[in-house]
Parts: sequence; structure tokens; C-alpha cells
Amino acid sequence: MTLPALDLLESRGYALTLAGPRWAKDLFAAYSWPVVSLTGSRVDRIRALRACGIAAGLLMTNSFSTALEFWLARIRAVGYARDARSWLLQNAIEVGVRNHMVEYYYRLAGAVTGPAPPPPAELRLRVGASARQRVHDMLRAHRVNTPYVVLCPVAIGLHHGKVKAWDGFTRLSEELLGQGISVVAMPGPHETEAVRGVLPDATVLPESDVATFAALLADARVVVANDSGPGHLAAAVGATLVSVFGVTEPENTRPWGPRATLVGSAAGWPRYEEVRAAVEAALRG
Repeated sequence: MTLPALDLLESRGYALTLAGPRWAKDLFAAYSWPVVSLTGSRVDRIRALRACGIAAGLLMTNSFSTALEFWLARIRAVGYARDARSWLLQNAIEVGVRNHMVEYYYRLAGAVTGPAPPPPAELRLRVGASARQRVHDMLRAHRVNTPYVVLCPVAIGLHHGKVKAWDGFTRLSEELLGQGISVVAMPGPHETEAVRGVLPDATVLPESDVATFAALLADARVVVANDSGPGHLAAAVGATLVSVFGVTEPENTRPWGPRATLVGSAAGWPRYEEVRAAVEAALRG
């Protein structure tokens, strides 16, 4: 969801270096931006930041700890005034009215670039040729017919004590397979057992990197996902997406883009028939 903000900075002539978790390097593999992996201890992360030779930073995170690490690395940072960290920032931006996270990050970038047009209506995450080739080889090895539907049934953690995963994926998979439609899943790290438990008859591909997963989503006929990282990634690569909500707030965290259909709300999970109808409409479309 930070992509429009990054594109805005680049369009205004800023040379970008990204710093983040290990998977960020795979996610942005099709871009020319250098990516620094911030792993290990705090000392390791500070050393990695200093080694970049960067003088200024823009913090998309809201935490005190990231502001502290940039400050200790002697990088002048701009970020939102959150988590009592304003004194660590060169420019602390007031949060103001909370809106969608795409707009939230985009407004932060605008604090650096100056006035900007509204954010784009859809994300356009680039997918590299090597990632597409890996998916092609993987699907061929598992004898998956195309086109295929991707199901993303796992959502880690709780939201206000409530499970974030819809309970209809098993039935949906069985009915799609009964129609002769190929159903595919690619688990995240350490999720294979959980995904196989929910989708026992689907083709469960090996765990891979996020760039390969993005390529799988980009070429899918339809993606069905909880309000989770896979759903946002599907929207980012332009996939036709059915996004199922039950405990989180669509206003702030819905997948961004015109090909995403939302079913359900923070007030409760939708009936199975509602999701099934949305999937059928997406398949026809």
C-alpha cells in the first residue's frame, strides 16, 4: 500500500533506497531501487542503515523503535507524530483524519514532495520475468491446468480477539473443483500444514518467495482471500479479487483497486452464499 507514495517520490526526482524486512528485496525485485534488509539485532540494523550512506529517510512505519534506529544511524527522518517519537524526527507530521492506508502513506510522501495529485485508483506492482517463469515451471510440474483460481485461506493472528480467517474456504474449494476449475494455493512461511488442512483436495504449491507468489496471483483467473497480506498483494498486481471481511474495517484496510470485490464487514462474516455469488460473478467477468 506504500507503492503510490514510492512512485510519487521517484517521479519527483528522489533516488530511493528501501529499508525493511528480508522479503522486501523479493517484493521489489523488478525495480531498480536498492533494498537494505533490516534483520538481526538492533545494533545490526543500525549498522546496515549507516552503511547505506543515506542522509534523509521517510518512515512509513508508525513505531518508536524504527524512529530510534534511524536517529541512532544519524539519518534525518520524516514520519508521522505517533508513538511518542516526535523528538526523534526531523519533521513530525500530524496524523490528522485517518483514511485508507494508501492515502495515509501517500499524504506522508506529499509532506516531502509538496502538493501532489490524488493517489492513483489502482496499484501497479511490477512482476519480474524470472518470477513468472518460476510460477510457470511450478504449475507445469504440478500439472495445474490454466486458468486457475487461487485461494488464500490463512490469516495469522487475531483482531480484537477474533479470528481473521473466513471458514468457508473448504466448501468453496470443493465446489470449484467440482466445476472442473483448477484450485491452487501457495502457503506463506510455515503455513503448509494449515493450508492443506483447509484445502485438502486443492493443489498446494511449495512455499516460495513473495515475488513468486505475486506472479502466481497476477496470472490467476480469480483470487479469494481474507483481509490479509495475500489479498493486498493480489490487488497490487491487478488480480481479480474477492476479499472476504468479517472482523476488520474495510474503510481503512480494504484492498485498493477496481478489480477487488468486498464481501462482509467488520460487523461479521458474510453468508457462504454471498461469497459464492461474488466468486461466480468474478469468474464470469
